[in-house]
Amino acid sequence: MNRKCTNLPFLVLMQTSKEIHERMKLEMTKYNLSITEFSVLEVLYNKGKQTIQQIGHRILITSGSMTYVIDRLEQKGMLNRSACPNDRRAIHVALTANGNSLMEEIMPKHQELVNNMFGSLDSHESELLVKLLKKVSSER
Repeated sequence: MNRKCTNLPFLVLMQTSKEIHERMKLEMTKYNLSITEFSVLEVLYNKGKQTIQQIGHRILITSGSMTYVIDRLEQKGMLNRSACPNDRRAIHVALTANGNSLMEEIMPKHQELVNNMFGSLDSHESELLVKLLKKVSSER
């Protein structure tokens, strides 16, 4: 029996998401990073020092997974942890000089990759896509 997907927008969104994920994964392997590791570094690069919980909230992964990723990035010399002076339960994470240098190298290439992926959209289409995706994600 041959079944068809009855929700084409969902199918196309999932296929597109997978393609974007694969392109990013391929790009990040050039820097010996997983997408999750890159996501952590990107948050720290753009937002500065953050708690582990803040980073996890931004990139939508669990605290257990965050600890593993933070450990790996610390071993690679990309970030440092420090105790939060206001809350003994919290740990702050910040990029090291090496982590910052790596992100200075990666970010222009990453931005170019993203621009290329969405470059076929004009500004109206881009705004519409964002509006529609936000509409779908707010339907709960």
